[in-house]
Amino acid sequence: QLQASGGGLVQPGGSLRLSCAPSGRSFVSYAVGWFRHSPGKEREFVAGITWRTDNTYYTDSAKGRSTISRDNAKKTVYLQMNSLEPEDTAVYYCAARLSVPSQTTDWGVMGEYEYWGQGTQVTVSS
Repeated sequence: QLQASGGGLVQPGGSLRLSCAPSGRSFVSYAVGWFRHSPGKEREFVAGITWRTDNTYYTDSAKGRSTISRDNAKKTVYLQMNSLEPEDTAVYYCAARLSVPSQTTDWGVMGEYEYWGQGTQVTVSS
């Protein structure tokens, strides 16, 4: 399993850094993705990273405002989010997959992720 943390309440324009670390027994994965789920919307992909080659992929809404990174020693993936907007309010989940996405559209396929965390709430409000 995975544990996402780092969420909280932040004002518009603020920043947060989310963390995703293994919870309990460690496992091998090839890529990690961040997803978010806002009320009334479907869960959507935000950003992803591969462990071995450090390839990254972002949705258009995240590009330029977010940075995904990894720490191999800590087996932790981070999502740095800047210039946050109220529309970014959501529960953020991290998920790990046992395969590397073969094309960019493959990053957002939730069924390709075998391990999911419980999520961390991000609220952007003044």
